[in-house]
Amino acid sequence: MKRKEEFHCGYVVIIGKPNVGKSTLLNLLLGEKLSAVTPKPQTTRHRILGILNGENYQIIFLDTPGLISEPKYKLQELMKKTLNLAIKDADLVIVVLSVDDEPDEVIPQIKSELLNHKKDTLLVINKIDLIGKDRLLPLIDSVQKLYDFKRCPTALQYHTALEIIPISAIKKEGIDRLLDCIIKYLPINPAYFPTDILTNQPERFFVAEIIREKIFMEYGEEVPYSTTVAIEEFKEREGRKDYIRAIIYVEKDSQKAILIGSEGSKLKKIGQLARQKIEAFLGRPVFFELWVKTKKKWKDNLNMLKAFGY
Repeated sequence: MKRKEEFHCGYVVIIGKPNVGKSTLLNLLLGEKLSAVTPKPQTTRHRILGILNGENYQIIFLDTPGLISEPKYKLQELMKKTLNLAIKDADLVIVVLSVDDEPDEVIPQIKSELLNHKKDTLLVINKIDLIGKDRLLPLIDSVQKLYDFKRCPTALQYHTALEIIPISAIKKEGIDRLLDCIIKYLPINPAYFPTDILTNQPERFFVAEIIREKIFMEYGEEVPYSTTVAIEEFKEREGRKDYIRAIIYVEKDSQKAILIGSEGSKLKKIGQLARQKIEAFLGRPVFFELWVKTKKKWKDNLNMLKAFGY
């Protein structure tokens, strides 16, 4: 009689510097786009939970804000706290490095973040499609030395990496090996969530994230980091399009003018791009209204941050 395969289940947090491809990796592993992805660093502000179910596993992924060594305002302090809480909850930590990173600068910062957390770690080097083997092998060697890499799980010591896995999230290289490693090192547990759900976040959360992503893509350096999005109304209407009313909050009236554009042209474009993405995400048509309001210094106001869901 064939022995039933053991079921693995646990929380896996993805950490790394801003813009190393954490959100791209999460979306790829899930086969669905949950996390906003833009070329700008610190696009992710929340802990985003995504659930991957298989025949003998359930992996609860936690995408997190990028590492912030010195927070500059209250929002960044909360982002750093979100990261630490996610690490605390995790059964396994995936540390993502980029081939562009300087290991002797990045790895000490990562080890400092993990200092108070005894967690098993997989170390992933992303964007290997950008370099050849002549650069990759020395990079892996330097990472191994800096991170006290241990190949043998029986010699496991906390704050060492169980394995090092080169990948290209864009090219989908190394992903199968990464997934096999994650499953192998997760604890034996029954599923924590129903096996037919992808996330525990409500639809309105992802609608706000879609709008924020479009702002990050369409505007320069200052405006995106001074904006947040609140969904004021989200009504499902039988026989009619769903109604969504969203507010983009900025810190200054000058930013409001930039967001709106001449005769509302820029805001109209954001609304059109977001509506298309929202309808694709929800799988149904929506009637979508988008407004801009000024809330001065909202990034440094704890009451406002709490109201905005941070």
